[in-house]
Amino acid sequence: MPIQQKLCFGVGCDPDSESAVMALLELKQRAIEKGLILIADNYEQLKPYIDDNALTQEQRERMFASWPGPITWVIPAKSTTPKWLTGRFSSLAVRVTDHPIVKALCVAYGKPLVSTSANLSGLPPCRSVEEVQEQFRNRIAIVNGEVGGRKNPSEIRDALTGELYRQG
Repeated sequence: MPIQQKLCFGVGCDPDSESAVMALLELKQRAIEKGLILIADNYEQLKPYIDDNALTQEQRERMFASWPGPITWVIPAKSTTPKWLTGRFSSLAVRVTDHPIVKALCVAYGKPLVSTSANLSGLPPCRSVEEVQEQFRNRIAIVNGEVGGRKNPSEIRDALTGELYRQG
């Protein structure tokens, strides 16, 4: 389902449903190997998917200081985390969102959501309902709301090393 976020529309689904994730990847024409991001209302919602024991207290504090907000952290995944989420990696990208609609969805659902930009692979992210409808031809339902004022996608960092993967 497309949801307006801070920069653009995002597409989300149940991370535990292989069929939902595979449908999302097919819809976007995105390779499974790339992995996906989970967004949550709070850190506790992410713990079933990440190896929290791999992090030091200092690393956790660095993450917590940036949340809720637009910084995504790459954390070692639990061995039970499905490959349809991690792709070719042994880690998982996660974020605690500050977007009110997305937070409310995660609270109501009781767990995180898969999050990726609403666009076909290779095309720019959709910033309006019309762009979503044009790219996806009414194949998905839209949760209407406000797109925030961010100019760049979320920053992505490695939680263990602090290495910057994508500038925000």
